[in-house]
Amino acid sequence: MVETQIRARGVRDERVLGVMGKVPRHLFVPESLRRSAYADEPLPIGEGQTISQPYIVAYMTESLALEGGEKVLEIGTGSGYQTAVLAEIAGTVFTVEIVETLARRARTVLDGLGYANIHYRVGDGTAGWPEEAPFDAVIVTAAAATLPKALEDQLALGGRMIAPVGAGAQELVLVRRERTGIRRESLLSVRFVPLV
Repeated sequence: MVETQIRARGVRDERVLGVMGKVPRHLFVPESLRRSAYADEPLPIGEGQTISQPYIVAYMTESLALEGGEKVLEIGTGSGYQTAVLAEIAGTVFTVEIVETLARRARTVLDGLGYANIHYRVGDGTAGWPEEAPFDAVIVTAAAATLPKALEDQLALGGRMIAPVGAGAQELVLVRRERTGIRRESLLSVRFVPLV
């Protein structure tokens, strides 16, 4: 998976590549789909949600330019797979999921794997986690028609946010908070489930 789907497509961050080879993706998908867990595709995880394809998880993580020790906000815990990837690199991960059954299932898997640097919340991710702001990085794993301003506001100076944006056609957008303000850059076309 790492060599053919991720490194071959240009992901170069050795930290990210190492983590992608370490986190057991099959534990985050339904048992009936475990044979396909490492395939180059998103998979359904129930409640109308999906686990993103491995390349997209790696690409989005690399785009955050994590070096270790950062405080990261994740909107959309989903299966918990992206959460685990972040928790391997960042100092602390604050993850928000609106679907309680998914949040509970993800936490069970993540706790079982021994992650102690993840904080969980069930609720509306568009509000972020204001009492823990600012964050060094924010990642959104579902598409909003426009970027929620609350998430931009919770980004630390020098921080980065990556999120799929768009109602029909979607693009992955990288946001940076700089001294002069917010800078946005469109990276690539994507297809994510809508942000609820």
